Amino acid sequence: MGMVGVSEKDRAHRVLNILFQEFGKVEVTRRDLEPFEALVATVLSQHTNDLNSGRAFKNLSVRFRVTPETIALADEEELGEAIKVAGLYRNKARMLKRLAQTLAQEFKGSLNSLFTLPLDEARQRLMRLPGVGPKTADVLLLFSMHMPTFPIDTHIWRVSKRTGFASQKAGYEETRRTLQILYSPALYMEAHLLLIRLGRSYCKARKPRCFTCPVRFECPKLYT
Repeated sequence: MGMVGVSEKDRAHRVLNILFQEFGKVEVTRRDLEPFEALVATVLSQHTNDLNSGRAFKNLSVRFRVTPETIALADEEELGEAIKVAGLYRNKARMLKRLAQTLAQEFKGSLNSLFTLPLDEARQRLMRLPGVGPKTADVLLLFSMHMPTFPIDTHIWRVSKRTGFASQKAGYEETRRTLQILYSPALYMEAHLLLIRLGRSYCKARKPRCFTCPVRFECPKLYT
């Protein structure tokens, strides 16, 4: 997508207002987590649903202190057992240990030093951590560090292309930049959560509910 015009910004805000009316205020579940806890929760959420990832985080919290020092020294099999409900638990347990060890060694067990860095630098530092890609970094930056970035998950990616806000060929970074232009930073969190709700409830990957979708009159093309 090239330059974003005023009309596209207006349409984006009309969509957001409709979603507010449809879904109401969306609860933010990661806001009170420490940065490392939020990072762990994000890793657990990969390739599973919110219910299972939430259960896995709760189980982990019961058995271990969720700190880099504790997770770095934890038995990998015990970690896996604690987070089993999240799926891919062996890979995730291995990843959590690597993350914790890296943080303990390179960040003295705390991500707080990233709070003082410019957004782009903090983002790059996070993406150098084991297993942390753009989406994980953006989720942590937005939800835990309250920095103005726009995470793009699979639902937002799909919705952005179907509504025409992002081009069909747009990758992660282009989609992210486009949505950051369409919405003001103060709306990034709400827009992120509401677009996910739209993707889950109506704009589904298979059999999208186009003709009952609340934003159908703002969508340039109906998919069937």
